[in-house]
Amino acid sequence: MNKVFSIMKKSFNPFILLLVVFLGFAFTASAEEEATATESEVVSDNDATANASANVSESAQEGAEETKEEEEEAEMTLVQTLKQKYIEGDPLWMTPVLICLIIGIALSIERIVYLNLSTINTKKFMDQVEAALNEGGVDAAKEICRNTRGPIASIYYQGLDRSSEGIEMVEKSVVSYGGVQMGLLEKGLTWLQLFIALAPMLGFLGTVIGMIQAFDKIVKDGQVSPTTVADGIKVALLTTVFGLIAAIALQIFYNYITSKVDGLVNEMEDASISLVDMMLKSGAVK
Repeated sequence: MNKVFSIMKKSFNPFILLLVVFLGFAFTASAEEEATATESEVVSDNDATANASANVSESAQEGAEETKEEEEEAEMTLVQTLKQKYIEGDPLWMTPVLICLIIGIALSIERIVYLNLSTINTKKFMDQVEAALNEGGVDAAKEICRNTRGPIASIYYQGLDRSSEGIEMVEKSVVSYGGVQMGLLEKGLTWLQLFIALAPMLGFLGTVIGMIQAFDKIVKDGQVSPTTVADGIKVALLTTVFGLIAAIALQIFYNYITSKVDGLVNEMEDASISLVDMMLKSGAVK
């Protein structure tokens, strides 16, 4: 046993001790470095996560702001949009177009109401007049015409009122008063045609004025740039658009009104022929 200890004592060397200490220190340092690196990675991951969260929050905030702006734009009504475009198009040139549109729509509504009130069930009315002629004579038929609205009833009343003067006078009275009623049905259509033609012409006038303004700015600035001509071109385009919109809307009303007038005129002609036949059959006129 003493021999073994003596061998170990002889074999023990300070260099070996230093080597062991160095290896232990190196192992400890590497362990600490790995721990530090791990902590750095954790910190960097946390920073990245924080930055990502910040970016996400910023993106979310920007998205929320964009969504809010879109909602505000969506909340603008059609009337508000038209007002904005009206102001941008220069009220000096937009106002005449707007006046044409307003007056034209007013005339159209008046004509539509008048024509709808003038429309009756013609077949039912003629049957009532014929029955009254056969049962109560001319006076009973005139009473029905007096209590019925519309041009057909007025024509019938005039024809029946001339029954004592002969069939020729009845026909002349019906034709003459039919022309009067046709004039009443077409009342105001010439003015409506005027505004249909005038609205786009005023819009084109604003277009020409806007282009002149754009070229004046080019001459004044001595260069051509979008900002130089944008205002003039915008005025030109907006006045043209509003003029065309006004003309299209009024043209639709005009076509509807003329179709109603044509239908009533055809009914008036057919009813006038039927009136003469009724009066001859019933013996109310000779």
